[in-house]
Amino acid sequence: MSRIDPGRPESWFPVEGNRQRLDGGAMFGNAPRVVWERWATPDDKHRIELACRALLIKEDSGRLVLCETGIGAFFEPALRERYGVTDARHVLLDELAALGVAAEDVDVIVMSHLHFDHAGGLLTAWAEGQAPRLAFPNAEIIVSAPAWERALNPHVRDRASFIPELHDLLIASGRLIIVPATTWGAAGTLGAHYRLHFSDGHTPGLMLLEAALPDGPMVFAGDLIPGVAWMHTPITMGYDRYPELLIDEKTALLEELEARHGRLFFTHDPTIATAWVGRDARGRYVPQLGTAGEDRTSA
Repeated sequence: MSRIDPGRPESWFPVEGNRQRLDGGAMFGNAPRVVWERWATPDDKHRIELACRALLIKEDSGRLVLCETGIGAFFEPALRERYGVTDARHVLLDELAALGVAAEDVDVIVMSHLHFDHAGGLLTAWAEGQAPRLAFPNAEIIVSAPAWERALNPHVRDRASFIPELHDLLIASGRLIIVPATTWGAAGTLGAHYRLHFSDGHTPGLMLLEAALPDGPMVFAGDLIPGVAWMHTPITMGYDRYPELLIDEKTALLEELEARHGRLFFTHDPTIATAWVGRDARGRYVPQLGTAGEDRTSA
């Protein structure tokens, strides 16, 4: 169990976890470029800028919960260039330090899944001749059972998305918590003020944390809805395992959050960190920003 008992979420902070540039066509699936470039401007290599944003939650008990860790800086220079990672330093650790939080202070890390752009920040920054280490020495790390199984036995389609060295480090730490893909709350490490949503459209067992914040529920949307553009229900990524299933899962979550006056936290949107869920005059889901939505952006 965590070093500190579960408490009520009291405040939250979007925290950058390095940025990268990926092919815009891959990020928008079957949407033609003439459509997606209205939302994201590509560079001369057809890549678009993506955040790899984490969410820090401070509870009234003093416990610190981190949703994901971004892509981090674990890649060696050649791979960092290949995958468009923009910084060699571990940006997440610097951002946490600016909030007065050291890596040792984080009590729980909730992973939506273990693709490297979400889990790379679990590792220390690459250094020549040094083996990777876990960057958070005290945190319990929560992963769903299907996501863990996928990481250990990936399909050839997404094998390159995982970090083989990470799995042994997590096991050896004694701090890995694997949970079934069912809603799980008060009886577990997270406590009664959290809920988990599960999705299989992007990858098996994608686990999205919902926190009961003082002003309403917020769901860390992960790769189900990576940014504002993907609130358009037909829009999926080329990386998604089952796009039609993902659309159904996304629609169900958007419908539920709209009814409950909830909001989404976006990990990959380069500008907008969070938004309430609303609809436009045509009934399409749209972000609600401004004072009512208290949208927060990362520098």
